[in-house]
Amino acid sequence: MTNLNEINESFTMAEAIQEAQRCLHCKVPQCKKGCPIGNDIPDWIHELKKGNLGNAISIIRAKSNLPAVCGRVCGHEKQCEGSCVLGKKGEPVHIGKLERFIADFDSENGLTHEDVAEKTRGKVAVIGAGPSGITVAGDLSRMGFAVEVFEMEQQCGGMLRYGIPEYRLPKEVVAREIRHIEKMGVIIHRGFHIGVDTTVDDLFSQGFDAIFIGTGTSKPKSLEIPIWQNGKLREDLKCADLRRIRLATHFLRRIELISEGFMARNEIPVDEGAKVWIIGCGNTAMDAARSALRIGASKVDVIYHKGIDTMSALMAEYDDAVKEGVNFNWWSSIKEIHIDDNLDIKEIILETREPDKEPVVQTLPADNIIMAIGATPHTKIVRTTSGLENDEHKYLITRDVPYGMTTRKGVFAGGDVVGRQATVVHAMQDAKKVAEGIAQYVDAVKLMQAINLS
Repeated sequence: MTNLNEINESFTMAEAIQEAQRCLHCKVPQCKKGCPIGNDIPDWIHELKKGNLGNAISIIRAKSNLPAVCGRVCGHEKQCEGSCVLGKKGEPVHIGKLERFIADFDSENGLTHEDVAEKTRGKVAVIGAGPSGITVAGDLSRMGFAVEVFEMEQQCGGMLRYGIPEYRLPKEVVAREIRHIEKMGVIIHRGFHIGVDTTVDDLFSQGFDAIFIGTGTSKPKSLEIPIWQNGKLREDLKCADLRRIRLATHFLRRIELISEGFMARNEIPVDEGAKVWIIGCGNTAMDAARSALRIGASKVDVIYHKGIDTMSALMAEYDDAVKEGVNFNWWSSIKEIHIDDNLDIKEIILETREPDKEPVVQTLPADNIIMAIGATPHTKIVRTTSGLENDEHKYLITRDVPYGMTTRKGVFAGGDVVGRQATVVHAMQDAKKVAEGIAQYVDAVKLMQAINLS
């Protein structure tokens, strides 16, 4: 495989301070309003411009458990930087790159150490060590709760670890953030699958006061496209039956496992020189397209059934994909897949229906199709937990008071598993609200218990 290392260079110290000096420290900071977690951006930039990096990271960590991650993969152009007043007159302050610089400098130099709060307020179990779970664990730990995280994988991070390519988010950065959470007193059980190894009821029997479910959406969606072989429709074949049709999350996960030495390159059925078609136009589609080029595809096309203005991918991600050679087919969809006698893809029938234009149908060569069209939750936890309900789309049902509690008393959920699918920072935003809900619930229960005992 070609180089998968991080491609965006960080600021030097001099560059970071120079960039920080551009900040106007507005009395009503629009950048803070644009940040989903309300990061005190002007305050930490002000500390940076004075050279007080310890103060800067302390301000950041008061709101964020993943600053080095957010500095790299957040949608800054639509959030903090997109709201910066300097952006209206020219170029906004590069807030994401500054946050990344401070977080990296802190980690690399061991600059700050958080005081570990005494764990006397209660005991909480967190299922899943993705962005939501990490945020809940970190926030509750700071509040004085004893927190234990149960992660089914051997490595923590969820989609940060297995869904975002190394060139955008180095895995050592994710591991570094996890280590920080552990230093705060959070206990992490890796390779522990709730719903298989044990159940939610078992966790309650072990003395946990509340449980948070942040397992994400690990069951990818798929499309069923007619498959033709030698001029005949193969009604017995589905897309999932073809080796060269893969879901984007599985594709990206395999690339990560190969880069770590756990799998061989030939376990990805995308050959050198392959012509790859990506269905979907979110950030995952961009990651899959750019990764396909990196592992040797000769041509990569993205197919999207609408126009560029409606794509969910960040414009910066789209621009980077175009620069690297990814082609885009707007208002398009695959109507047929043609395969050979070995069930390998030969070509596709692509239909383009631009508004107010006649449809255009093309027969085009193809070797691989990668689907990046979203995912839904697995239901193992629901099936093994009494009183836990999900909706018709398999998302867990929650309520607003206390925020994030499911239909099972004491069980909370947040992020993708409840259908609030968005960016990393939006998952953190939701998780912070759930952490507050958990704290309120546990405090109320313990207060009632004390009253009844008196």
